[in-house]
Amino acid sequence: MPTQNSHIVIVDDDAGILEAVKIILEGEGYKVTASSDGEYIETLAKNPKKPDLILLDVLLSGKDGRELCAMLKKNEVTRHIPIIMFSAHPSASTTVKKAGADAFLAKPFNIGDLLSLVEKLLKK
Repeated sequence: MPTQNSHIVIVDDDAGILEAVKIILEGEGYKVTASSDGEYIETLAKNPKKPDLILLDVLLSGKDGRELCAMLKKNEVTRHIPIIMFSAHPSASTTVKKAGADAFLAKPFNIGDLLSLVEKLLKK
């Protein structure tokens, strides 16, 4: 079961994935903010309400998700937020760890794997 009122941010420039993951997570009882724009992540530190978890695509239009992840993990205000990064390139798993990601999922991912990982990281 999701932690009561857990807020998850999803950032992916693929509208299909964004919508599907949002529907699945909301169906599990999570509050979800979805964005196709990496700039949302760049403003997160200034936002008074921080999410409990972030799902972040590695390659975004005009942005590199690994750089965004590293920026969040270096910031005192956002470093505690767990980040799950995902990509269609399985080799990205190594580079996302270097960026500070807490976990990696290769696309296409199994919904059960996604939900288990989300639950695990929210319990930390």
